[in-house]
Amino acid sequence: MGLSVVVEAGAGSRSRIPDEDFAKAGATVGKAADAAGADVVLKVRRPTDAELKGYKKGAAVLAIMDPYGNDAAVAALAKAGVTAFSMEFMPRITRAQSMDVLSSQANLAGYQAVIDGASEYDRALPMMMTAAGTVPAAKVFIMGVGVAGLQAIATARRLGAVVTATDVRPAAKEQVASLGAKFLAVEDEEFKAAETAGGYAKEMSKEYQAKQAALTAEHIAKQDIVITTALIPGRPAPKLVSAAMVASMKPGSVIVDLAVERGGNVEGAEAGKVVTTANGVKIVGHLNVPGRVSASASLLYAKNLLAFLETMVDKNTKQLAINRDDDLVKATMLTDGGKVVHPAFAKAAESYVEPAAVPAATIVADAGAKRAAPKKAAAAKSTATKSAGKPKGTA
Repeated sequence: MGLSVVVEAGAGSRSRIPDEDFAKAGATVGKAADAAGADVVLKVRRPTDAELKGYKKGAAVLAIMDPYGNDAAVAALAKAGVTAFSMEFMPRITRAQSMDVLSSQANLAGYQAVIDGASEYDRALPMMMTAAGTVPAAKVFIMGVGVAGLQAIATARRLGAVVTATDVRPAAKEQVASLGAKFLAVEDEEFKAAETAGGYAKEMSKEYQAKQAALTAEHIAKQDIVITTALIPGRPAPKLVSAAMVASMKPGSVIVDLAVERGGNVEGAEAGKVVTTANGVKIVGHLNVPGRVSASASLLYAKNLLAFLETMVDKNTKQLAINRDDDLVKATMLTDGGKVVHPAFAKAAESYVEPAAVPAATIVADAGAKRAAPKKAAAAKSTATKSAGKPKGTA
């Protein structure tokens, strides 16, 4: 594409990609401070305030921004003057399929949820007929049949489990059947209109949730592994499994909650922990599940970033040329020209008031030496810098 590339040293170490491999591919191995001269910064997670201070104004920053409920962080992006793109806002249209980070990472999360569930379950998943007796097939129930749920069904089926699944979207019924699982849902009028134009599940009424809970309560009591994936962008995760449902399950049963980062679908789930209840049920609440298969997560996310960046580079001049009328840009651009421009966050940004600064005299504990601001080097041509997202064991 004509760009010169700098990769932060150690960026791929957790995904088993040594610095030498980046160098062989044509990149220069540098440090995070090299982002000061970059026209494009590619990251896993949203840049921190400290990192933003080193970016030049007008730089394009592509990352998983997680802006919901993080008004201060969004305001900091605008204040830094960067053109920030939130990769998770990529529209689900044919043209953008190779850029859809939610799908690429959810696919891995669904797979890993089954692997995590199987590792906590102290029995075999497939039915085994032996001279010493028959091991029954494990019963796996998937709640929420989006990308993660569908992959979880496929993986559990491959491992030989008997799989059932539920979702509030009518289209999910046929998808579940196509993978060899049985579908379970309250199929009333609300169910028939429970999908957004973008293909996401709508938030259901309290009445529907109650009916669905009654239907699934009896079913959950008979399951060996339950995997919950229900998450609505920008909202707390809906509670699908109550403490009473957990209590009805057999000792040794396992629940894997993939929505734990947004509050969880399961009552009693704890972010970053595997909890064992009084009746011997394990509730798995791992954070950053795609990052548990980091090499694969990095492989797919890199393609997401590259495919999107390719649409913003002029093929003739080899320069960054962002078309602000492009549907992909409109959907994902969070900040630009010192302002929050995404319609979902612009109003919140206008009313956001930055907290008053803490007097310097009160800052005495854990005061480390300030890192020197990196010198800004003029770039002869557009430069792309990829930096590792450090928080939470990222991909």
